[in-house]
Amino acid sequence: MKKVTLLGDSIRLNYENRVIELLGDDYSVFRFDDNCRFAQYTLRALFEYDQFIRGSDVIHWNAGHWDLCDLFGDGPFTPEEQYVATIKRIGGLLLKITPNVIFATTTPVRPENIYNSDKTIRRFNELAVGALSPMGIKINDLYATVSKDIGANICDDLIHLTPAGIELCAAQVADAIKKSVDNPAEKV
Repeated sequence: MKKVTLLGDSIRLNYENRVIELLGDDYSVFRFDDNCRFAQYTLRALFEYDQFIRGSDVIHWNAGHWDLCDLFGDGPFTPEEQYVATIKRIGGLLLKITPNVIFATTTPVRPENIYNSDKTIRRFNELAVGALSPMGIKINDLYATVSKDIGANICDDLIHLTPAGIELCAAQVADAIKKSVDNPAEKV
């Protein structure tokens, strides 16, 4: 049986149950009961959950929406440099557990969302890919997949996944995990 860890914010909470169903009985899945929120929160949570993550064959994670949101009209909540430093630190810690680490890009939001802009999401995704890919962390581009039909995939709260979006992301995440288990050196 392969052990998988799922880490991330409420988008991960949206799709995780379906991912577990799609992976089936050949996988045991650990996931935080809590929303991992900001990258720094995820980093701190790794200390609490270290014993549960140890031995994972694959770790799939995301961080972004909480970091890039502009609550006060003065820019992202987490400065870009801090975000990059934190996700690189998380990535390094996860790579000590398994070489099979997958980072999911931040999903798009509806254009009416005044706190999370598409331009900033794309920028933070660019930063994440640029920081994590050279470390050997695989990239699961959920942004590209969901953005093909934002109206069908993002619900009326302007940020979370619709049932169709959940199905779409869950299938892509489960597929990325299975590919990573079957061929660790291959891109997802």
